[in-house]
Amino acid sequence: MALVKGLADLHTHTTASDGMQSPAQNVRLAKEAGLSAIAITDHDTVAGVDEAILEGKRLNITVVPGVEVSTVADGCDIHILGYYTNNDDEKWLNRLASLRDTRSRRNELIVDKLRGLGIAITMNEVLAAAHGEGLGDSQRASEVSVGRPHIAEVLIQKGIVTDMKQAFDVYLAAGAAAYANPPRVHPFEAVDWIREAGGTSVIAHPGLYGKDSLVEDIIRYGAQGIEVYHSDHSPDEEHRYAELAQRHHLIMTGGSDFHGSRHGQVFHGVVGNRTVDVQVLQQLKPPSWGHTV
Repeated sequence: MALVKGLADLHTHTTASDGMQSPAQNVRLAKEAGLSAIAITDHDTVAGVDEAILEGKRLNITVVPGVEVSTVADGCDIHILGYYTNNDDEKWLNRLASLRDTRSRRNELIVDKLRGLGIAITMNEVLAAAHGEGLGDSQRASEVSVGRPHIAEVLIQKGIVTDMKQAFDVYLAAGAAAYANPPRVHPFEAVDWIREAGGTSVIAHPGLYGKDSLVEDIIRYGAQGIEVYHSDHSPDEEHRYAELAQRHHLIMTGGSDFHGSRHGQVFHGVVGNRTVDVQVLQQLKPPSWGHTV
C-alpha cells in the first residue's frame, strides 16, 4: 500500500559505516519516532540497505536505499547523497569499493601520522573498533566503510583523548595534527556515478562547507537536490538553502545524519531530528521504481 502521509528522515548511518546501530535498529528507531520512512545513507557503501529493507517490511516503515559518496573539491570534503541507485549494478558497486579503498589509504596515513606523534596505534586496532561495533546480518567486513570515528574510538580507549570532540579537534579534523586527505573523486564525478546507477543525487549538508559558490557549481553541473534540513544547519542556513533550492528547482531533502551515541555524545542528531514530508520520496524515486512511495 502506498504511503501518502507522514515524515521521512533521509540521512542516517549504521554499522555498515561509522554508525553505532545496525540497519535494522535504525528502522526500529524510525518506528519509535513515529516516522513513515527512513533512508540508509552509509559512507561509500550500500551494505546495510538490504537488512534495513527487510526490517522495514516487518514494521511497515518505508526504507529508502541510499549512500553518501565522499568527494573532494578545492581541498574541501564534499558529500553527495545518492538515492534509489541500482545496487545490483556491478559497475556502481565497484566504484563504491574504490572509494572505500581510498578511505583505507586515508586511515593508514592518519595512523602513520599518529604514530609519528608518539601515539601507539595500529590499523588492526582501528579495524577491530569498526568491526566490534556489530555488523548487521547482511554485512560483510569487506563492505564496511571504516573512517575517522573508528580511529577516534581507539584514541578514547587508549586514554589519549577524553571524547570524540577532542579526538577530532586535536588530531582528526581538517587542519588538526594527524589529518590526511588523499586525492578523491570530484563531486561532479559522484553526480555522474549516481545518475549512471539510475539514482538521484543530492548535495549533503551544504552549510558545513562554507563554500556556497562551490555548492552552486555542483548544482549547475547537475545535482538534483540539496539537503536543506540537517541537524547542524541553523535556521538561517535552512532558509538560505530552501531559497537556493527554489531558485534552481531542486528537490529539498532533510535528515538527522544520525550516527548513534558514542560515549554519551550523539552525532549529529537523533533519528527524526530533521525530517521532510514523505511525499519527497516521489520526487527522489526515478520512474523505473514506479509511482508509489
